[in-house]
Amino acid sequence: MFLKDRTALVTGSTSGIGLAYARALAAEGANVVINGFGETDAIEKERAGIEADFKVKARYSAANMMKPDEIAAMIAEAEKEFGAIDILVNNAGIQHVAPVDEFPIEKWDQIIAINLTSAFHTTRAALPKMKAKGWGRIINTASAHAFVASPFKSAYVSAKHGIAGFTKTVALEVATHGITVNAIAPGYVWTPLVEKQIPDTMKARGLTKEQVINDVLLLAQPTKEFVTVEQVAALAVFLCTDAAKSITGTTLPMDGGWTAA
Repeated sequence: MFLKDRTALVTGSTSGIGLAYARALAAEGANVVINGFGETDAIEKERAGIEADFKVKARYSAANMMKPDEIAAMIAEAEKEFGAIDILVNNAGIQHVAPVDEFPIEKWDQIIAINLTSAFHTTRAALPKMKAKGWGRIINTASAHAFVASPFKSAYVSAKHGIAGFTKTVALEVATHGITVNAIAPGYVWTPLVEKQIPDTMKARGLTKEQVINDVLLLAQPTKEFVTVEQVAALAVFLCTDAAKSITGTTLPMDGGWTAA
């Protein structure tokens, strides 16, 4: 329970990797603010489950990560209740798969806004209180696509490369304030985001579902296994420990060897 009396805000955390982050941090005693879209009853079940399972406070914010004013309000509300955000996990993300010359402009704008620009807005708002306390952890969800590209994912790859650069820059700026800034770069994790992109990939490449899973997704990972949300969350927890306080400004792959080649 080394995070007792700390507060974590995790964007995009109503399911998948984000929810795993929130639960893992709560398991170590942190109060959590979850955020994202979904069915109201399902979100409330997860929020209440965190409180019941870990005996911490859990709050939900419906802030839209495309809207800077809603992001600012989310940060302000969390700080009003908890005093400060000690751990910020920028995890919100969406995906769209299409050839660049057919890529819908509105999809490009959405992906850049949610996957990249929202991290700027949350970080900018949360840092002053972290600096005042002299302690903070900022963890950004990158991707193996922060290192390598795949066809038909121009916006996503661009956003994740951007997250890696943003992580480095902020880490340098706050290095003397007791704040670390890192990114975790998973390979393919079996989440709703991955599952939803399979039909688009089937269409773009003319493949069956099984071919997409085995010949596209897991082809990239030498282990031939999906990364689990629990593994990603465990790395985030480690980055919050004192043992990790000298790890900053880096993007850590967790990709089954994908980027080793």
